[in-house]
Order: sequence, then C-alpha cells, then structure tokens
Amino acid sequence: MADVVFFDLDGTLVDHRSAVWETIGQIVRAAPNATAPPEELAALWWTLEARHMREYLAGQCSFAEHHRRRIRSFLPALGEPIPDGPDLLDAWIAERYLAAFQESWQCYPDVQPCLENLKRLPDAPRLAVLTNGDPGQQRAKLARFGLLEYFEAVLTPTELGTAKPAAYTAACRWMRTDPAQAVNVGDMLESDVNAAALAGLTGIWLDRGIDFVTGGPSPTADETVLRIERLTDLPDHLSHTNA
Repeated sequence: MADVVFFDLDGTLVDHRSAVWETIGQIVRAAPNATAPPEELAALWWTLEARHMREYLAGQCSFAEHHRRRIRSFLPALGEPIPDGPDLLDAWIAERYLAAFQESWQCYPDVQPCLENLKRLPDAPRLAVLTNGDPGQQRAKLARFGLLEYFEAVLTPTELGTAKPAAYTAACRWMRTDPAQAVNVGDMLESDVNAAALAGLTGIWLDRGIDFVTGGPSPTADETVLRIERLTDLPDHLSHTNA
C-alpha cells in the first residue's frame, strides 16, 4: 500500500467549476447594464480566473490582488464602474462574489465514502490535500463538508513555497515520504497525473467526464494512465495496484 495519498481539491473533492458558474450567473442576471449574454460573461470570468491565478502562483501578486485584478478586468463587461482603491475592490469581492460563491460549494457524493473506505484498509495510507488554492479558502471548503479530519495535512503554495508541479517534490518532503511511495489523485490529466508521474509519484486520474478548464469532454489519455471514474473506486484500485 502507498505510504501517502495526496488529493487535489477543486474538481476532485469539491465542484469548483459549478460553483463559479452558479455565482457568476447570479451576478450577471442582476446586472442591468451587462454588455454580453450571461454565458459569454461567465466564459470571460473563467478566462480571467485562470489568467490571474497563474500570476498568483508565479508569485507576481498576492491572493487578494489576484481577485482585484480579475474584478478590474471583469466590471467593464458587466457595465459597472471599477471601484477606486483596493478596499472598495475587496468589498465588492466579499459582498458580490465570495458570499455567493461559498454558498454554491458542493462536495462530490463519492468523497466521504472513499475516505472512509481508505481508513479501513489494512496498512491504510496517510492522506493529505495538495492544492494550488488559497489555504484559508481551501480549509474552509474542507471544514464545510466535515473532511478536515481525514487529512494529516492541507498543503498549498503558502506552506510549500511553490505550486504544482514543483510542489509534488516539496509535498513528499513535507510528509517525510519517498515519491515512489506516494500517490496523487486529481481530475486534471496533465497537472495532477502526468506532472505527478514526472516527479516520481504514481498519478491516478479521476475522470469525472468533463474537462475542468473547457467544460467539454474529458481529454484523451494514454492507455498507460491509471484512471478511475469515481473516487469510490480508489480503495480497490490502490489494493490491486499494490498487491
């Protein structure tokens, strides 16, 4: 059995994409001067999220500033003026986006059964979350759904000093395990599976039938990729892999 199993969070444990779509839909429907249909503005928001998240992960701005940059780019399309100063931007984010976003979080139904079954395995592995998200927000998601107790650590760029893919090596050091004894489970084929494998871990692809970035069908994986469709398949998969 593997010593440590790392789990990605967004798209793996919590349905981040649906929460974003629901939240932006609410904002757009309440904006009388929006410059485009709701679906176009939601797509714009998703593009801006990816762009400014990359800047945060590259160390070019703080997590709070990455939100501000997103809002500065988005509000003209919403037909609203850009608030003057970071405090007003932060207030807009807290009141108009984050409150509704947090209400829209949903845990996938296969998560808790998977974690419970992993606990019951002989020589059960230690569990950790490895995510590129903000530590406060990510822990809040886990706490909302009673998941924190399952994990020995919740590791983000704040703790590790680096984001995925370099974070795989750093996370193994943090957990005092060899990469060859670690598994990473996530929904993104390249960043969660192939990048983990390059770092020496075993990557397992959770194929939920949707591409997290585009919203289209899942990408096509090489036949050598270890793939599951439900997290509840993971305990048996680990047992067979390590038999």
